[in-house]
Amino acid sequence: MTETITVEVVYAPAPHQVDLVTVQLPPESTVADALERSGILSRHPEIDLDGKNRIGIYAKPVTLATPLRDRDRIEIYRPIIADPKTARRKKAAQK
Repeated sequence: MTETITVEVVYAPAPHQVDLVTVQLPPESTVADALERSGILSRHPEIDLDGKNRIGIYAKPVTLATPLRDRDRIEIYRPIIADPKTARRKKAAQK
């Protein structure tokens, strides 16, 4: 019996829509290995890990070469469409 780790890969293509995949991997696996095994990149061709999308494990930014631990949750983030500071200022000005 070989030892494996279990990780989740999650992507929310839109608010209130989530694609979550749980995968089993060898202990020495990386974020790139999990993304490949999950199939999430083929289901969501709009994901651009070299450009607009960032990835993290539990909200901490990581790279594709980051080694994984059992029960990690890999998150693929959508690009920010509005600067948070600008949005707050605009909302405050409307009040």
